Amino acid sequence: MEIWRPAYIGVGSNLAEPRAQVLTACAKLAQIPLTRLVSSSRLYRSRPLGPIAQPDFVNAVAGVLTQLDSAALLAALRALEAALGRPAQHERWGPRIIDLDLLSYAREQRAEPALTLPHPGIVERNFVLYPLADIAPDLDLPGLGRVAELAGRITSEGLAPL
Repeated sequence: MEIWRPAYIGVGSNLAEPRAQVLTACAKLAQIPLTRLVSSSRLYRSRPLGPIAQPDFVNAVAGVLTQLDSAALLAALRALEAALGRPAQHERWGPRIIDLDLLSYAREQRAEPALTLPHPGIVERNFVLYPLADIAPDLDLPGLGRVAELAGRITSEGLAPL
C-alpha cells in the first residue's frame, strides 16, 4: 500500500489574467498522477519582489496529498508550469505567467541545488505565509515553526485578499 504524504504548493502569476492563471493552475494540480488536491487558499494580490518593475501578483497556496516522492512532485510541478506556458528560461524575480513552488513536503528537510525543503523563502514572504495559514495554520514546518506563528511575525504590507 502506498503512503499518501501532504505537500503544500505556492501558486503565483502576474501575467495574462493572473487570477485565471492561478485558478487554472490550482485545478490542474488535481490532475498530477497519484496526487489529490485537498484544499486551496483564497486568492491574494501582492506586490512583486525584486528590482524589476512589473504588475502585482495574484497568489494562493494549495494543499495536496501525494504518493509521489518530493523530487517526482517537483518534476510534475515543472512540467505543469511548462504546460501552462512558462518558458524554461526566465528572469529571476521577473514577471511570470505561472509559478509553482513546492513549499513543504511531509516532514522532509533537504538542502540541494534542485530542491530545498521547506522552501527557503517562506518565513519572509507574507504572500506565502498568509495563504498557507488560511489552509494549514497548525502545520509545523520542520526547522521553521508553526505556520500561524510565522505569519504572525510578518506584516501584511503590500498584500490584500481578493
